[in-house]
Amino acid sequence: MYLPALQNTDPAIRDLIIAEEKREWDKMRLIPSENYASAAVMEATGSILTNKYSEGYAKKRYYEGQQFVDQVELLAIERAKEAFGMPHANVQPYSGSPANMAVYHAVLEHGDTIMGLALPHGGHLTHGWKVNFSGKTYNSVPYELDPETELLNYDKILEQAKEVKPKMIIAGYTAYPRTIDWQKFREICDEVGAYFHADTSHITGLILGGAHESPYPMADTGITTSHKTLRGPRGAMILCKEEHAEKIDKAIMPGLQGGPHNNTTAAIAVALKEASTPDFKAYAAQIVANAKALAGKLNSHGFRLVTGGTDNHLILFETQQSKGIGGREAAKALDKAGIVTNCNTVPFDPNPPFKPSGVRIGTPAVTSRGMKEAEMEKLGDWMARAIDNVENDAELSAIAAEVKELCKDFECPGINPKNW
Repeated sequence: MYLPALQNTDPAIRDLIIAEEKREWDKMRLIPSENYASAAVMEATGSILTNKYSEGYAKKRYYEGQQFVDQVELLAIERAKEAFGMPHANVQPYSGSPANMAVYHAVLEHGDTIMGLALPHGGHLTHGWKVNFSGKTYNSVPYELDPETELLNYDKILEQAKEVKPKMIIAGYTAYPRTIDWQKFREICDEVGAYFHADTSHITGLILGGAHESPYPMADTGITTSHKTLRGPRGAMILCKEEHAEKIDKAIMPGLQGGPHNNTTAAIAVALKEASTPDFKAYAAQIVANAKALAGKLNSHGFRLVTGGTDNHLILFETQQSKGIGGREAAKALDKAGIVTNCNTVPFDPNPPFKPSGVRIGTPAVTSRGMKEAEMEKLGDWMARAIDNVENDAELSAIAAEVKELCKDFECPGINPKNW
């Protein structure tokens, strides 16, 4: 029997877990921040290490019994330092948001000016958006994309930085489909005397796989989540130059957190080891190839792609003007058709955030299943059919059946349908 302890203790939860496994198997998952963790990562996440409390840092704990947990954390740290080429790594943040918070807490004072990409243009809440702690604690002056190209305009960012004199400039995004010129940000920060903070959460797997340039070690500080393209657990890491190490460690513990989640730390170590293999490099390259193929197919169906295409794992396309359908309606129709996406604002979107004009998709999860360009061609056709039939449930169900049939040929890492 699969999950026998849960079957005995809480069959309702067991049934929901199995239902989620079936959903992830039967559908094409295109949310760019989602992926499939390997069986090894999930074994570490669900291991006995969840039992251990380890407040403090390796070899400097407040509790006894750390002989093996310390080795786990030190291994994760060494792998992170080697992977990113940074002199210091902290693997204890619970997720990306507290990781960013810790960095700001360590190197900034309340009220300092920061510059991050505006949320409606593809930035993150924690990069200074007004409703978030980062926009309330610090004087946030967001930069925006160029209205003509929808690309980063480094000359305008420099001009803005000279005017507002930020203490920190943040680069790294959640809905930007092009490569980032990290060297330009380093030069801008040097010219205005700002810290350069990189948030590579979305593209860390591409960076470690050689499919995107790295901001490390040129960045002063950086963070990344450990899931998304890295295919690890739901955790995070902070990377920094040695001069910031002590303050950042103190910002995490005791500043923001108590004991780390040792099971997650172990799984991060596993994910970093997996990312050091030739197979992972091939995987990262295929993510980009798949995104380009899917973008081309969507473009051929008349969708307007933000920036005209993609260089990474992510595609942002507009549906309101090109198809007369809101992004939320399009995403819901796609889900009925077995294709999981999320609605999203597009730069300079005339619609409110809850009813945006676009849809955001990415290829990490489908690539983890082994799908390639031929499958992306089919996927693009299905997406066009679904969005052309948002009110036709029979047609959406027919597409979902076709999607499910294709998915049978591509296994999901970490999921075994024989268990059902």
